[in-house]
Amino acid sequence: MGKIISNFFISLDGVTEAPDQWHFPYWNDEMGAAVEAGMQSAAAMLMGRKLYEEWAAYWPTAEADQEVAAALNGVRKYVVSNTLEKADWNNTTVISGDVTAGLNELKKQIDGDIQMSGCATTVRWLLANGLLDELRLLVHPIAVGHGQRLFEDTPTQPLKLIKSETFQTGVLNLTFVPA
Repeated sequence: MGKIISNFFISLDGVTEAPDQWHFPYWNDEMGAAVEAGMQSAAAMLMGRKLYEEWAAYWPTAEADQEVAAALNGVRKYVVSNTLEKADWNNTTVISGDVTAGLNELKKQIDGDIQMSGCATTVRWLLANGLLDELRLLVHPIAVGHGQRLFEDTPTQPLKLIKSETFQTGVLNLTFVPA
């Protein structure tokens, strides 16, 4: 049975938006290994419509970072959306209508991890509906001060820390499951 696992670069003040503007000074081999391990364990990718549209516009023809492009272009992708009319990116399926039932069925069909990167709105919805199995956060020692936060106006979500590691850069690699 598949597990839905969400991964975020996140600041101390909870910002997940635009990590390209604040996260790179903290990148090192430890973080690279953690990110790569997550990508390698992916039997499928799950994303919301906005992220799908951004990535589908970039990765199929990306010339930079061919290894990541090949992995993303080849993996099975599932998009949670009731507004996306078509998904032309290779190996993509749209899950719409009764999304909860669709994701529960997907978890039964997939043998392995269903990875997510980004999609704060989707992750909040998954948590609220008991569908997220793990939340992995790379917490950066920086307060960004502005931008979308992972948890904004959300109901309380009790979580249990099951793994923690501190990188040399001060980044915390934390893994949570619903409590």
